[in-house]
Order: sequence, then structure tokens, then C-alpha cells
Amino acid sequence: MMAEHQNIEYKQSWHDDYLKWIVGFANSQGGTIYIGKDDNGKVVGISDYKKLMEDLPNKIRDILGIIVEVNLHERRGLYYLEVITPPYVVPISLRGIYYTRSGSTKQELKGNALVEFLLQKTGKSWDDVVESSATINDIDPHAVDLYLKAVEKSGRLRNLEGLTIAELLEKLRLTKEGKIKRAAIILFGKDPGRFYPNMVLKMGRFGTSHDDLKFQETTEGCLIHILHEVEDILNKKFFIKAVNFEGLLRIEKGEYPVAALREMLLNALVHRNYTGGAIQIRMYDNRFSSWNEGLLPQGLSLDALKRQHPSRPRNPLIADACFKGGYIDAWGRGTLKILQSCKEAGLPEPEIIEQDGGIQVTLFKNHYNEPGLKKMGLNERQVKAVLYVMQNEKVTNKKYQELFNVSRNTASADLRELTQLNILKSSGAKGVGAFYIIG
Repeated sequence: MMAEHQNIEYKQSWHDDYLKWIVGFANSQGGTIYIGKDDNGKVVGISDYKKLMEDLPNKIRDILGIIVEVNLHERRGLYYLEVITPPYVVPISLRGIYYTRSGSTKQELKGNALVEFLLQKTGKSWDDVVESSATINDIDPHAVDLYLKAVEKSGRLRNLEGLTIAELLEKLRLTKEGKIKRAAIILFGKDPGRFYPNMVLKMGRFGTSHDDLKFQETTEGCLIHILHEVEDILNKKFFIKAVNFEGLLRIEKGEYPVAALREMLLNALVHRNYTGGAIQIRMYDNRFSSWNEGLLPQGLSLDALKRQHPSRPRNPLIADACFKGGYIDAWGRGTLKILQSCKEAGLPEPEIIEQDGGIQVTLFKNHYNEPGLKKMGLNERQVKAVLYVMQNEKVTNKKYQELFNVSRNTASADLRELTQLNILKSSGAKGVGAFYIIG
């Protein structure tokens, strides 16, 4: 019995609202809806299968303009339908509204996401569009010089000697008939914010909670400048020990792995939706996160990011230029580097999630993991409690009691031992308002 996933949905009966799911499959990788199965894939049967066999293909054709395959199956006297929707190269809508598939959920496409989707269906990407109001004078020679130095180190782009800026852009396929493409402005623009208002990266230093903002910094400009400026700002204002983003093999005890930080930043810059919100970097006492607008490409799941997976860049021209500059590779290994570098540093596994229309990556600072905590002689409750605090910022005595179904005295004794070991520390007001955070 197969669980619901990106290409499978189970429905106990048919409702016309499920046309949205058909559209979502058609606009992504295709998929199958089973009518007459419960959420677990168990056959519950349908009584009107004969009528549905006749009505569904015609209804889907007349309303959506597409052809699906409808098959009848029987199991132990119970009948169910299999509605197979192939992927379509043209965009499909339901009464002018577009849907797609992300993981095991249906999503309505609006605003920037819809524009990006429609461009992809026509065989283009956002960064491949000519920016009609831009000229070669909008390109920053200093950014180009920084890029050429990176290219020289990478060795991935040759025969550049004597090229003008216009010739370099043409070689990188960043112009069309002498006109500047959006990718060129993003990569090398003097003032890309004049064309795209959210060419900004925001950084905030927080305490133990989301509302405890200590200070903030912003940097804006083209991708090449942001990449160099962020390193300087993080080292001066955020990190205890300075890091060099080129020192990919260095791992500082008590600090975040350089390789993970570099890949997080590059992923956010290269794969973001540039018509969406600004990139956000948040540093807390016990974790470091980045967020960029833009969900995963169709056919790529969050689970796939933890294994070998193909590279499917949202902005292929930007990604190609960054590859040739040695900033990224072309094999979809960025998330694997993040995971592996944290593992080598003895840190907990990073969290990669889709949130608020974008991708958020979080590194956890302390070295506590389950095997290490058990070696310290902690009981199962205490181990789970520390892992809980790492994910949820804090725990109270009352919450501890609820999590493990223990008395207040037992919770107090466990928490007291954790504070004596300097794993947790008490914070907040005494009594009812007290809570515990990573020490």
C-alpha cells in the first residue's frame, strides 16, 4: 500500500473541487488520483463508479481542456477508480486559476510565483528576459573585476584576456542582440535596486527568541558585491571568530562550519526569487538561519536535498555564471555540503524547510547530539529535553512535565541536573515565568 506523495492522492469519493488536484498534476510532474480509497490507501469502494467512468473524462476535457486516463479497478468486491493525469508542457488552469504540486500538497499560484511558472512553461526563466531599460552603462566594472579574479582561480572560463565588458557578457550569454538581460543586472549591476527593489540582504542578531532583536545590518547591490560584503559584515558584527569563506576545510570548534555558511549564502543568492522579498539571515544564541523567497523546483522534494539529486536552478543564467566563477558547482551538491560539514563538526543535522513561500536553512550551534548526551549519563527524558530545547528555543518545568508525563518534582530534579552540568541554564523570572535554554 503506497502512501500519498507528490504524484498520488487518495479520495473516498469524487467532488468537482478535485479538479484543482488534476490541474496541479498537469502543471507539475503528472500524477494519479484514486477515487474510492481512504487517506491510508485502503480501498473503501464507490457505488457510482459506472457514472463516474462516463462523466469524468468528458468533464475534465470540457472544463480543463486536457485528456486524462480513467481506469476501473476492483478489490474484494469493492470498486475504485484510477485517474491518471500526464504532465502538460502548456500551463493548465481551472477557470483562470493555476495550481501546481509541491510535495504532497496542492498550491494555488499567485503573483510572482505565477509569473515564474508561466515563464517556465514557455521555455524561459526569469533571469533570461531582456531588461529593456538597461544598458551597458548599468554594469559595474568593479563587480566585473571581482568576478574575473574568481574566474581566474576557478579555471572554468578561458580566453578572457582583452575582452570588453560587453564581450564578457555576451560570452556568458547575458545579452541578446546587444541588450542586457536581467541576469547581468543581478550579477554585475551598479544599482540593481533601480530595476528590482528587493536586491537586499538583511541580517539580524537575536537573543533567545524571535522578538529579541539586538541589532541589524543590511547590504544591497549586485550579487557579486553582496557576496563579498556579507563576509565582512558577519565577521565584524556577528561571529566571535572571523571566518574566511574560501577556507572550506576549516572547522572552528564552537563556531559554524565555513562550508555550511558559504553554501547557505550562495544558495540563497543564486536560487532566490528576485521579484520576491529580501534575503534574511538570522543569528541567535544557539542557531543561524537563512531564508530566501522561492519554493523548490517542481519534481524536487525536501527529502531529495539530503541525498544525491539533480541541479535544477531557478535562475539558470545566474547559476551558470556563478559556476564558471567557482562560487558553486553544477551538481546539486550544495545542501549535501551543508549536511556533511555539520556532521563532521559534530553539530546536529541542519533543518531545511519550506516556510512562508521560501526556503529556510537553519544550523544549530551547540555540539549536543543524542549519542553524545547519552554518553554523559543523561536519562532518556533529559536527552529528549535537550534536543527539544535545541529545536524550540526553551522549555519550562510545566512543559517538561507534559512532554514526559512526570511529576513536578521529577521535572525539577531532571532540569536541576542539566543546569549543574551547564547543558541548560535557567532564564526569565523565577517561579511560574522561569524557563530553560541551552547553557
